[in-house]
Amino acid sequence: MPRRVAETPTGNHPADPSAPCDAPHQTPRTDPTRPTGQVLTPYRRLLTTPGARAFTAGNLVARLPSGMFGVSAVIMIAGARGSYALAGAVTATGLAATALVGPWTARLIDRYGQSRIAVPAALTAALGSLALLLCVHFDAPDWTLFAAYAATATTPNTGGMSRARWAHLHRDDPAALHTANSFEQAADELCFMLGPVVAAFLCSALFPEAGTLVGAFLLVTGVLVFAAQRATEPPATPRTTRTRSPVRHPGFPALLAVFLATGAVFGAMEVTTIAFADAHGHRSASGAVLALQAAGSGAAGLLYGAVRPARNVQRRLLCCLAAMTVLMTGPLVAAWATGSLLVLAGSLLFAGAATAPTMVTGMTLVQRLTPAGQLNEGMTLAVTAILGGIAAGSATAGWVVEHTGAVSGYAVPTSAAALALLLCAATHRSRRG
Repeated sequence: MPRRVAETPTGNHPADPSAPCDAPHQTPRTDPTRPTGQVLTPYRRLLTTPGARAFTAGNLVARLPSGMFGVSAVIMIAGARGSYALAGAVTATGLAATALVGPWTARLIDRYGQSRIAVPAALTAALGSLALLLCVHFDAPDWTLFAAYAATATTPNTGGMSRARWAHLHRDDPAALHTANSFEQAADELCFMLGPVVAAFLCSALFPEAGTLVGAFLLVTGVLVFAAQRATEPPATPRTTRTRSPVRHPGFPALLAVFLATGAVFGAMEVTTIAFADAHGHRSASGAVLALQAAGSGAAGLLYGAVRPARNVQRRLLCCLAAMTVLMTGPLVAAWATGSLLVLAGSLLFAGAATAPTMVTGMTLVQRLTPAGQLNEGMTLAVTAILGGIAAGSATAGWVVEHTGAVSGYAVPTSAAALALLLCAATHRSRRG
């Protein structure tokens, strides 16, 4: 029988609808204004969980290539074929294939176990990357590039699998699970910052195929180390005729819509910032500017995980989205009022501060709405919605920038954040009703 929404696989208690969004039900476990050592105490305690360090190390190695493959493919294809349009089309095809295949891979992981599915899935994805490398190197027809890169869609959602392990290990400790979700979001931001930098360095310092080659090696190695940690692996949950997709559970489709709009914020911000830097003759600095946004998000995520938030996750998500909407106006104002890339970089640092708390709270809500035996599928569906939003946001911002200028492009992520806030508010009102 499906679990009611108020009964969570993480051990949370039913939320109090009357609780104010800025008033936690429990005393903060640590104060973010205290010395850094005290702020990091919850994370030290988290990593003392038996087996946690081993699967975390493997997961970080396997997760880094997620930020490498796209950049490596663009550099490799554009350098060999002389066409950024072809390179962009190939990577877009891979993104679309991932959005279709990812939830099915996650469903198999839930059904048969992480180690049994993640390893062959990672090997298949690595072979797809190597096939792309060979097709580019030996000047194969263009259609082979699309076919090869589409095979990388089987890449397992290592971040989702890691979150599922934390949810299994700390299913009776909501505070520890909150810290774990914050840690995972900070890890996502770290890989987002380092992946493109490592890929660009390898492709330029060694040879154009180096980024793809190293990324495939890291993916397989990391997944093998991660899968070898069987003691922390959540049990497989065989599907029955009564097993429903997480999408059919109350509140889940509305949450996916919020993730879709949030993903549009990320995609639009990236395209617009690259265009703004290019318009001011500093396109090479766009990566560093965007890295500041990821740095702000990672730092905020670590601080957020060091405090014990209010139990009402839905209302907490509403507050985080409101903060994101306000902070996302900063880049628009900075670009319009100053036209300075340096000022814009500072505003992106502050704008990123709302990203991690929003994603941490959103993933916590995914865990709340998804039955325990379907966590990988539920979180992969959330990631798929984010990827769809990134694609939509990138396309929309590209059109706006081309027709009205780079400054106007910053209205797109602001509008997307406001849309996510409105969707969450509408859902919150309907749930209270």
